[in-house]
Amino acid sequence: MSAATAAVDCSGAAAVDAQLAADLRTPLRPDAFALSDEAKIDAIAGHFREIMHVLGLDLTDDSLNGTPRRVAKMYVQEWFRGLNPQHRPDVRLFENRYQYQQMLVERDITLFSCCEHHFVPIIGKAHVAYLPGEHVVGLSKLNRVVQYYARRPQVQERLTRQIAEELKNALHTDNVAVLIEADHLCVMSRGVNDTSSSTLTAEYGGVFGQDQALRQEFLRLIGK
Repeated sequence: MSAATAAVDCSGAAAVDAQLAADLRTPLRPDAFALSDEAKIDAIAGHFREIMHVLGLDLTDDSLNGTPRRVAKMYVQEWFRGLNPQHRPDVRLFENRYQYQQMLVERDITLFSCCEHHFVPIIGKAHVAYLPGEHVVGLSKLNRVVQYYARRPQVQERLTRQIAEELKNALHTDNVAVLIEADHLCVMSRGVNDTSSSTLTAEYGGVFGQDQALRQEFLRLIGK
């Protein structure tokens, strides 16, 4: 990578989540994009191979030999692809020609994220709603916004607010609601080993935060 390209990539780190308040941005170093994805995969594979070696695993075994690179590709291309602003969805709006004014709800959006404290999965569902004005949005874009912010090392509280703020910015309205219910494998598979509890977080903007009846209608529609 040339120095000029590296400079552009490094400056790109400052643009990640620039539309969000500073306390909602995912923590990234200024040189977060100094390496290409392929270079990151090579580096992570080397480090993970060393972890496996320290654990005493036989890396000459044909089942284990390719694991370091598989894990590295999973991290860069799948689990943490939301760290790269190139994957931020373009939320295209359409004129609300049919004058639909009621709450629009997209429920049970599959959510897969990763706990930033232990790097184990967070698995759950997101429910989002907004009140249309002059414009509406393609439904799949709501799913893509959820997935973009989920595919990072996360805490659920920040994830909930990131999704809400992105939707407010994209839809040009504060009238947005987001509720996430998720299972955290850091709770289920280690520590207290509690497999029955789940975590719910919610963010209510605009009239959703002011109108209790509207909030209750949202909860009813998503089965809560």
